Amino acid sequence: MKNVTLILDDGTKFHGKSFGYEKPVAGEVVFNTAMIGYPESLTDPSYAGQLMTLTYPLVGNYGVPPFTSDTATGIADFMESDKIHAAAIIVSDYSENYCHWNATESLGDWLKREQIPGITEIDTRQLTKILREEGVMMGKIIFDDNSDEIPEAQYAGVNYVAQVSCKEIVRYNEGHGRKRVVLVDCGVKNNIIRLLLKRNVEVIRVPWDYDFNTLDFDGLFLANGPGDPDTCSETVENIRRFLASSQMRPCMGICMGNQLLSKAAGATIYKLKYGHRSHNQPVRMVGTNKCFVTSQNHGYAVDSDTLPADWEPLFVNMNDGSNEGVRHKTHPWFSAQFHPEACSGPVDTEFMFDDFIQLLK
Repeated sequence: MKNVTLILDDGTKFHGKSFGYEKPVAGEVVFNTAMIGYPESLTDPSYAGQLMTLTYPLVGNYGVPPFTSDTATGIADFMESDKIHAAAIIVSDYSENYCHWNATESLGDWLKREQIPGITEIDTRQLTKILREEGVMMGKIIFDDNSDEIPEAQYAGVNYVAQVSCKEIVRYNEGHGRKRVVLVDCGVKNNIIRLLLKRNVEVIRVPWDYDFNTLDFDGLFLANGPGDPDTCSETVENIRRFLASSQMRPCMGICMGNQLLSKAAGATIYKLKYGHRSHNQPVRMVGTNKCFVTSQNHGYAVDSDTLPADWEPLFVNMNDGSNEGVRHKTHPWFSAQFHPEACSGPVDTEFMFDDFIQLLK
C-alpha cells in the first residue's frame, strides 16, 4: 500500500494508505453515514465528482457482487448503474479479506479495475467533524511519491447531469406495459427503473435535456442526479411546459427530481452545509404524525418558503427542518427529496411508487 494524502481546501491534511487505483484525484469531499451499501453508493450517479467518505469504520468485509444483468432489460442486478461514479472512496479500516455468498471480488480489486482511488487508515471521525463544522469542501488525493502531479478540484457550476445521463432514448417493456411513463434521466438509479417495471408500465428513458413533451405518454417521472440543479435549465423548461399542458398528467420526482420540479413551479434552491447522505434520515409527512426512515444522497434543497401559493411541502426533515418533498394542491404532481426506491434500504416509503401508478389513467 502506497502512502497517500488527502488535502482539504482549508489546508488540513490526512495521511493514509492506498488500496485502490493509484492516481491523484480531486473533487468535493462528502460523508455518508450508512453502515452498508458501498457497491450501491459507489455506482450511484449522484456521487459523480465527489470523494466519498464512509463514516462506518469497517468497509470491504462483504466484498463486491458480480456485474450480472437482467437479460430482458440489460439493467445490472446488484449495482445502481454500469460503473463507479464516485471519484474516490475514503475509509477508516479497509478489510482485504471478504466473506459473502454473493461476492466475486474484493472492493480493492474492483476499484483498481475501474481506476478509482481508495484510501484507508484515515481518521474519518475527525474528517467528518470538520465537514460538519465547516461544510463540504473541495479536496485532493495525492500520492506522496508523485506530489508534482496535483489535480485541480472543480464541482460548483459543473453540469454533472449531462455527464451521467443517457445519450439517447432507451425503452423498457415496450408495447407490454399497461401505461407509458417518461423517465427523465438526470442520473437515474437502476432501482427506480426496476420498481417501475415491477409495476407493469412501459418506461421511456430520455436524456436530461430531451423535450419529452413531443412524446405520447401517461405520466412523467423525474429521476435523481448529481450536482447543482441550476445547471439543468433545459430540463426545468421542459418540465415547465409539461406543467402548463392541458392534459394534466401525473408527475413524480425523486431527489434532484424534487428540486427540478420545484424550480419549474417557481421555487428556489440552496446548497446545504454538508448535505444528507445516509440510510437513516427521519422525515415527517406534512400535516400528519406519520414519520419515515429514509435513504438520502443530496447536497441541495428546496426553499419551502419560495413555493408558489398552489404548491406546498409534502415532507419535512426532522433533523434540520429542510424540505423533503413538494406537491401541488390540486394537480397530480408530487416529489420526494429522499429515495423511496432506497437501494440499499430502507424501504419504508416505496409506497410512493404505488401512489404514482394509481394516478395514471
